[in-house]
Amino acid sequence: MLTKISATALGAALLAGTAAHAGDISGAGATFPAPVYAKWAETYKAQTGVGLNYQAIGSGGGIKQIKAKTVAFGASDKPLKVEDLDAAGLMQFPMVMGGVVPVVNLPGVMPGQLHLPGALLADIYLGAVTKWNDPRIAAVNKGVKLPNLPITVVHRSDGSGTSFLFTSYLSMKNPAWQSKVGASDSVEWPVGLGGKGNDGVSAFVKQTIGSIGYVEYAYAKQNKATYALVQNKDGQYPAPVAADFAAAASHADWTKAPGNYLLLLDQPGAKSWPITGATFILVYKKQDNAAQGADVLKFFDWAYKNGDAAAGALDYVPMPAAVKTMMRKQWAAQVKGSDGKPVYVSK
Repeated sequence: MLTKISATALGAALLAGTAAHAGDISGAGATFPAPVYAKWAETYKAQTGVGLNYQAIGSGGGIKQIKAKTVAFGASDKPLKVEDLDAAGLMQFPMVMGGVVPVVNLPGVMPGQLHLPGALLADIYLGAVTKWNDPRIAAVNKGVKLPNLPITVVHRSDGSGTSFLFTSYLSMKNPAWQSKVGASDSVEWPVGLGGKGNDGVSAFVKQTIGSIGYVEYAYAKQNKATYALVQNKDGQYPAPVAADFAAAASHADWTKAPGNYLLLLDQPGAKSWPITGATFILVYKKQDNAAQGADVLKFFDWAYKNGDAAAGALDYVPMPAAVKTMMRKQWAAQVKGSDGKPVYVSK
């Protein structure tokens, strides 16, 4: 049985296979924002007649497809550094922000009841902590009845920006993780099972008693998954909700981020969710097909103007107005046709 969120994300993919028309916009990449892109696409199609053909194949796949020029835009939760953007002739801009959360399948444990410091979470993913009633887990979860079950680690099998955010956070909190595994979108996982996309990880965790995975919060919420709380930089365990993702995002200074490369991990503040990140769109600075490039920017500008409520309903954090204004100026200055003129200027 499809979950509500699976059906939503699948809806975006099906649009590619069954309802795409010549004038539709094609894109591929991150599964993290797929639910909100699907929601935006539905409304945009109703208002304009233009559809969005978005393949939620993971950030690694999105970067590959835009570089291969098989889609009009790529989507990634792993931002590219400015030297990588320049080498490929690309620019990137953030669309929404959200949080990555651990999800577990532990009988008798309620959502938000399990507490995990970052270093301990990394040791679980290293395979150094193998039982749920391990004394280290019990020490930070007094009063929680932890089962005597082996821990089954679930991770992404595809190139994933969600994995990049998760492993970047683990690298910040655990030197052993940093030296042995590190931060990457394509990870050499020490232990565990691999699921494709946020949907795949959610499904494995749901099916496997004693498992732990990590997903974008919208997937955890819509699937009613049991999520764990993660200790933040101030030593607190905030809730994974939009307000606490926004608290982490409030420290972001996009004006000082070359190429818009910015991570929002382990930000200070008692309410800051520690694994927060933005998701990005990648487009070519020089557009061989100016009309196609304009359609892409027009859609995302429409989302900037009209999509905040839908994003908030799915527990994403919209970009601040000042950041949207900054991105519109970058589009006009950087994304141009073969005639050297901007392909799209927001009005």
